[in-house]
Amino acid sequence: MSLLVVGLSHRSAPVSVLERASLSVDAQVKLLHDTLAAEPATEATVLATCNRIELYADVDKFHAGVAELSTLLAQHSGVGLEELTPYLYVHYEDRAVHHLFSVACGLDSMVVGEGQILGQIKDALARGQELHTAGRLINDLFQQALRVGKRAHSETGIDRAGQSLVTFGLEQLATGGSVEAWAADKRALVIGAGSMSSLAATTLARLGVRELVIANRTTERAERLAAALSESGGVRAHAVPMASVADELTRADVAVSCTGATGLVLTAEAVATALAQHVVPEAAPGRDLRAPEGSVVARLAAVAARDGRVTELPGRADDLAAPSVEGADRSGDSAGADRAGAADAGHGDTAAVRVTDLPAAEAAALAGSGAGIGGTDVAPGSECPVGLDDSLAQHGAWVDNASRTRAASARTATVHADGNGPVRLALLDLAMPRDIDAAVHRLAGVRLVDIESLAEASADAPMAADVDQVRSIVSDEVAAFGAAQRAAHITPTVVALRTMAADVVSSEMARLDGRLTGLDEKQRAEITQTVRRVVDKLLHAPTVRVKQLASEPGGAGYADALRTLFDLDPETVASVSRADLNDADVKNRGRV
Repeated sequence: MSLLVVGLSHRSAPVSVLERASLSVDAQVKLLHDTLAAEPATEATVLATCNRIELYADVDKFHAGVAELSTLLAQHSGVGLEELTPYLYVHYEDRAVHHLFSVACGLDSMVVGEGQILGQIKDALARGQELHTAGRLINDLFQQALRVGKRAHSETGIDRAGQSLVTFGLEQLATGGSVEAWAADKRALVIGAGSMSSLAATTLARLGVRELVIANRTTERAERLAAALSESGGVRAHAVPMASVADELTRADVAVSCTGATGLVLTAEAVATALAQHVVPEAAPGRDLRAPEGSVVARLAAVAARDGRVTELPGRADDLAAPSVEGADRSGDSAGADRAGAADAGHGDTAAVRVTDLPAAEAAALAGSGAGIGGTDVAPGSECPVGLDDSLAQHGAWVDNASRTRAASARTATVHADGNGPVRLALLDLAMPRDIDAAVHRLAGVRLVDIESLAEASADAPMAADVDQVRSIVSDEVAAFGAAQRAAHITPTVVALRTMAADVVSSEMARLDGRLTGLDEKQRAEITQTVRRVVDKLLHAPTVRVKQLASEPGGAGYADALRTLFDLDPETVASVSRADLNDADVKNRGRV
């Protein structure tokens, strides 16, 4: 029997094909049952993730196996065989082992080095064991793949070459800025409570979102996840039913969706409706930009108010209250942002803020003070009071710094979806097939990152030097696994040979007892032991050597030679194999 894998992934197929070919859990179960019912396969399991679908099987015929597995994938995925075939890849024997080990190490992932694939391999093996479709080969292969993946992450820096798909997606939403700064003070909605959604929720909690809402069809599962994050993640998290998603979306800053739904979870219409009802979160208290009491600006404001040139502001009569930068930005004051940009662009040794660009009260105060900032003419009779002229430079610097602060805040708070407006709702779709309608990217104020856009972005991701070290580990582990499997393949034949030899010894001793009836027990035991030693010595060298030769490429032929030379009963060899298989099943059950 030989290992065969037939599949497609983000490297061989466009996202549109992967999306259509995705398999639900029920479809995976039916696929495995049908695979074992097919003639070429004796054991199998399926590895299905958001960017790959692979069917692993132990087959006795290569060409028949490829044809059968390809047909079954097409039938259960719903994509026609002719359409699916150009995107399928096939790996056989050692190449199949090399492929799975590479996948386990994250070398074949969309984001190189991500570790989430190990959990998905573990799930694939557990499903095969639960359905009793995974035999000795699949058990050994997937258990070893998990060990190789863990070794790669512990012995190398492959983690530095990439990160989880969730983190990579959030980085794309942050548009190149700091993910921590982007996530801070945001209200996040996570749709789904499976492995990927749980990872997304955990990541968002670690990044420091203000509030986390988890929606799932099974509310109890969402509640358990929310409780765990509230206790360990230090974030305010709570669960809601799926029916509340539309309402929660009106209050969310970012939403991550990864469910097993076969249809859209968020349509473009639903997102547009949520935006129309979008609730702007309460702004964090802005910094107090009022001039210090007794400063030149406070004195200018007091003089202007005393002379009746400006209306006295609330609070201290001698204070000039600067407007809240954060409040202006959050309220969508595009004019304020333009003013900030103009101030920042024109700033130099002296302040370059036009009076007409400032809020009315501040403009009046500055105009009345006769500061002459930015080329503004000083009206006759409104010159600065005596004793303040030498402080005008300080006054201009204060206004200049405030303007630059306003501009920086505007640039930080405004991340554009398409260059035409601020992002009001950031969406990350990690489901396959997609959960969120791709048409939402045309909505103003929405930024959508999905599997397709992540695939494009990851094409330019840098590769770490540790990748070469991981490839070396994979090559060594493939050779070791192949040698162990070939040696294990000949073991039933060696056991059958020794069993036959033991039967010959027993038969000859029985014949001897009939001829030498006068032997006592001590004499009979000595003769029996002598005959057994002779047989063992004759078989020792050939059986040890045949195991060594069997571990080399092409060594499987030595088992056939032994069976032929010693005329071993095929049923005896098969019975040993079945016993080994049952032992392996008991040993591996529950280990994942």
